[in-house]
Amino acid sequence: MVDPTVGDNVDGDDLTIRRAAVEALGTMNGSVVVVNPTDGHILTIVNQKLAMASGFTPCSTIKLVTSLAALSEHVVSPDTFIHISRRESFNLGTAIAHSNNQYFAILGNRLGFERVTHYAQMLGFGEKAGLDIAGEQPGAVPSEPPKWGGVGLLTSFGEGFLVTPLELAALLSSIANGGTMYYLQYPRNQAESDRFESKVKRKLEVAPDAIADLKVGMRGAVDYGTARRANYDPNEPILGKTGTCTDFRASHHMGWFGSFNDVGHHQLVVVVMLAGGTKAVSGPVAAGVAGAIYRNLSGQRYFASGETTQPAMPEILSCCSGH
Repeated sequence: MVDPTVGDNVDGDDLTIRRAAVEALGTMNGSVVVVNPTDGHILTIVNQKLAMASGFTPCSTIKLVTSLAALSEHVVSPDTFIHISRRESFNLGTAIAHSNNQYFAILGNRLGFERVTHYAQMLGFGEKAGLDIAGEQPGAVPSEPPKWGGVGLLTSFGEGFLVTPLELAALLSSIANGGTMYYLQYPRNQAESDRFESKVKRKLEVAPDAIADLKVGMRGAVDYGTARRANYDPNEPILGKTGTCTDFRASHHMGWFGSFNDVGHHQLVVVVMLAGGTKAVSGPVAAGVAGAIYRNLSGQRYFASGETTQPAMPEILSCCSGH
C-alpha cells in the first residue's frame, strides 16, 4: 500500500481540489498536479516529492510537442493523411486521438533532431516550470537522438527526454489558454495565495492555428481514443493526451495523462503521472484518475457559473435599515 500524500505541505492548497485529487489517486504510486491555466496558479500537488523530481520519460505525451512543431514548420497540415500501412492512414487529429506511434515517428524524421529539440525547449522542457518552488528540479532535453530508433523514437515515445509533471502542466496550461506560458507558482500559505500575481514566462512561437488544430486531436482522444476513461459529461468536455511506456532508467512502467477541461468557469489543467512496477500502470489508467477528479468537482458544481441571483428588494431593505 502506498500513501502518495506523505510529506506534502497543503497549507496553500485549494482543499476542495486536493480532496478530489487525493481520492482519485488513492494508493497508486503517482502524482497529480492541478493548475489554473489562466495564470499559472498551482492549486494542488499530490505527492510533491515525486512531482519535484528530475523527470521521467514522457511517453506519448511528447506527441504534443511533435504536433506543434510539425504544424508550425509546415511539415504536415491538419488534413494531411499519412499512410502507415497499405490499408491504414491517419491525419493529425486521429493520430493524436489514437496515439499512433508510426505517424509521429514519420513526423519526427521529417522534422529532424534540431527542430524537435528547439520546440521542446521553447515549450518548457529542460527547464524549471515554477518560479521559486522549493525543491523543484528541471527535466532534461537530449543532446542527441536515441542510438536505437533515432528521431522517430524521440517523437513518438519521448525516449531521451526527462519531463516533470510540472513541466507538462505548464505546457498544457499554455495550450489551454491559447499560447501564453506562465511561470507556475505554488503559494505555501493563505497569505501568499491572497497576494498571488501571475507572471508570464513567454508567448509560444507556434503557427497561428497550430493550437486549435492540436485541440481537435486532444478532444478526440477523450471522446473516442486512448483517453476515453476521462470522459464523463459532453457539456464539460475534457481534452488530453495519454502516455504509456517503460522508463528503463528508473525501471518503472509509466502512465501519463495531461489534460484540461473546456468550461466557462473554473477551467483546470490536470496532470496525472503514475509510476509502477506492473503493466497495469498506463495512460488510460491515468486518464481515469483525471476523469474521477473532474467528475468529483462537477458533482460539487465547481464548474458551474459563479453568478448568483440577488433578491431584488431595495424597498424592504431601505425601509428596514436602521431598525
